[in-house]
Amino acid sequence: MKKRWVAALALSFMLGAGTRSLPAQAFDLGSVLKLGGISYLVSRFGEEINTFINKLTLQKGLDTTYATKVVPIISLGNGGYVGAVQVVGPQAQVSRVKAVGQLEGSLAGISRIKALIPIDATAIDNINRVEGVGVSAIIDFKL
Repeated sequence: MKKRWVAALALSFMLGAGTRSLPAQAFDLGSVLKLGGISYLVSRFGEEINTFINKLTLQKGLDTTYATKVVPIISLGNGGYVGAVQVVGPQAQVSRVKAVGQLEGSLAGISRIKALIPIDATAIDNINRVEGVGVSAIIDFKL
């Protein structure tokens, strides 16, 4: 599993190597409030959002027998909360998911790639991928 993680990080580095570096930005209180707001919204309304998504997919005959859960998206670049997703998979695995890590890169300047990886922590310093779990919905908050 660690070999896969190292390979994923190496791939993301190679994909990002062709991107331009971003200019430095000053401290932005609005961004800090948004990050904290997303964390609060997911912890406060995650179950209701999850139920809504499950009812929405059921209406179109696309429901699942697997377990689902709403968790925050964490940028693996800076550790900030950048949104939320619904994850789906076996109950034992879904219960281990604490967040979804997001890696971004550019492929030859013609496409932007966002990898969403279910992880077992909300901090970016000691994370492990949770195998057998996928992302079934992306939640955009209007902040």
